[in-house]
Amino acid sequence: MSRVTLVTVAFNSSAVLPALLDSVPEGVACVIVENGSRDVAETRALAEAHGARLVVSERNIGFGPGCNLGAAQATSEFLFFVNPDATLAQGAVEALLAAAEAHPEASAFNPRLRDGKGRIAFKRRSKLLPRSAWLPREAADSDCELPVLQGSAIFVRRAAFKAVGGFDPKIFLYHEDDDLSLRLRRDCGTLRLVTGAEVVHLFGDSTARSPRTAALKAWYMGQSRIYACRKHGMPAALGTALREALGQLLSPLTLLSARKRAKHWAYLRGIWAARSVDGANQPLPWQ
Repeated sequence: MSRVTLVTVAFNSSAVLPALLDSVPEGVACVIVENGSRDVAETRALAEAHGARLVVSERNIGFGPGCNLGAAQATSEFLFFVNPDATLAQGAVEALLAAAEAHPEASAFNPRLRDGKGRIAFKRRSKLLPRSAWLPREAADSDCELPVLQGSAIFVRRAAFKAVGGFDPKIFLYHEDDDLSLRLRRDCGTLRLVTGAEVVHLFGDSTARSPRTAALKAWYMGQSRIYACRKHGMPAALGTALREALGQLLSPLTLLSARKRAKHWAYLRGIWAARSVDGANQPLPWQ
């Protein structure tokens, strides 16, 4: 039986999924969650061709809930949540398993992430943490403990994931990785960076950079920020977010870009909509 199950949540991702599936090493089980996409037939064909299990959600339930749906299919010791527009470097899974053996006190791990141009992408801070808990940039140079995990590639002990209840289903998109990280670190053990394991992630390059897409993402980002900050006791969550959002919206650079105007306006509206709601998965008001 495989020690590792890779889970990826697909939303109109059939164009980028082949690269990920081709990079999954032999012996690693794979679950694809089809999350209310238009290209279900294409994704089903890819799953069959690569021996992956396909789980279909008729509607988009959000990234974290989609991960939970995939994780429920696994019986392996470890879960590896990887975005569909990412690829695993050779030896990445083996390096992560070795790190897990060497650090039994750790509950979850990030591989070293690179963007499509080969640059290191390192998450050293979070809106859910005080500045005193942020890491310096040079921390990415070697293996270390992390304050939060980057959600595009999370390697986690399945027992720890189950113990904390998985991803918070009230978070549709954004900050779900930070929230999971803090609960894992509090209840199950430390979080670690494994520089010997590498994953290349396109970081949204596969998504059309249209004003509508930017607005959709920003709406959920605003909602998730307020919900998650309040959940983890960050002071003045609403006021701080509103000040930052207004500053972005009124920037001269925003006035020159239709996409940025749509993004920052939707972000502000998402923050305001979340001010008195227990959750971050409200539908878009313009749909």
